[in-house]
Amino acid sequence: QEAINRKKSSSESFKTAAHRSEMAPPPLKMEELGWRAPQWVRDNLVTMCMRCKEPFNALTRRRHHCRACGYVVCARCSDYRAELQYDRSRLNRVCQECYVFLTGHVVLEDREGKHKGILEKEAAEISGRSLLCSSLQLLDKSSKGGTRGWFVIPRDDPLVLYIYAAPQDVRAHTSIPLLGYQVRDVPQGHSRHVFQLAQSQQVLTFAADTEELKRRWMRAMARSAAGITQPEEDEDTDS
Repeated sequence: QEAINRKKSSSESFKTAAHRSEMAPPPLKMEELGWRAPQWVRDNLVTMCMRCKEPFNALTRRRHHCRACGYVVCARCSDYRAELQYDRSRLNRVCQECYVFLTGHVVLEDREGKHKGILEKEAAEISGRSLLCSSLQLLDKSSKGGTRGWFVIPRDDPLVLYIYAAPQDVRAHTSIPLLGYQVRDVPQGHSRHVFQLAQSQQVLTFAADTEELKRRWMRAMARSAAGITQPEEDEDTDS
């Protein structure tokens, strides 16, 4: 029993560490910009620029890091230089927002005029206050292949499932209103943990990494599908 308890404890610690590794490092406070070196957001946690939201690609839109805030941004959004105190006041590549804050210079190009759409909820922001979030795979019709992504049901929008390509993306590529769906279990043996959302002629098939995670998603989606917006009693609630 002692060996079982140690195994369970180490497994939970590993899951917690793995989950934290997928989340963003804590952002610097505004007054710390330029004075403290930021912890960079890892390249593999985003698929699009964290400022302009344009997708990255290998040729025309490559990844760069703002040396002030640590965000992953494209060349266009990081085409600015500012002195950073933590780097002996040397000029460093920074994003437009940090450039304006650090220098006080006005940038004539206005990129803030666009309306913020429903899909432009940042993954890291809503994952931190979600009913449930994790990596899942949305299977194709053959159920043999599919797309892995970061799935979130936010507390402030509990009837909608948001799907991101990566856990630090600033824009979801798909949202699915869950109200009215039926949640189905699909037994697949020990190697697959599959369940479905079904409504009329539409069937969406998901694969989770573990049976426990599958059950958690099925329970959360079933509550959303039934229009239940309050978290379960055993879930932590925001103060």
